[in-house]
Amino acid sequence: MATIFSKIISGDIPSYKVAETDEFLAFLDINPNTKGHTLCIPKKEVNNLLDLDEDTYNGLMSFSRKVGLAIRKTIDCKRIGMTVIGLEVPHVHVHLIPLHSMNDARFTTKASLTKKEFEVIAKAISDNF
Repeated sequence: MATIFSKIISGDIPSYKVAETDEFLAFLDINPNTKGHTLCIPKKEVNNLLDLDEDTYNGLMSFSRKVGLAIRKTIDCKRIGMTVIGLEVPHVHVHLIPLHSMNDARFTTKASLTKKEFEVIAKAISDNF
């Protein structure tokens, strides 16, 4: 059964895309820890990070780095945090989170953004990609 991320890749579910290649997609998390919280995924549906083949794993990390650099140019923050947890959706995903404090990395507090704010942030990050 296709995951929600596979449905985003296919266009069945809308998203705020930030960057895309033939193999990877980055889009804003719709339940963000902070403004600019982005998810990077392989287009290949794989449940566990360590089950990715080595080329896809390395490609995902390289793609995530490029997206992280674009976020850093766009969002004022102390640094960009990266985490791979993968329990929420059974499709590998890298969280890139603009950090102002350690609390931003804990998934306990969420930012509330309007549709327009999501659109503006996604475009700004995409322009810096």
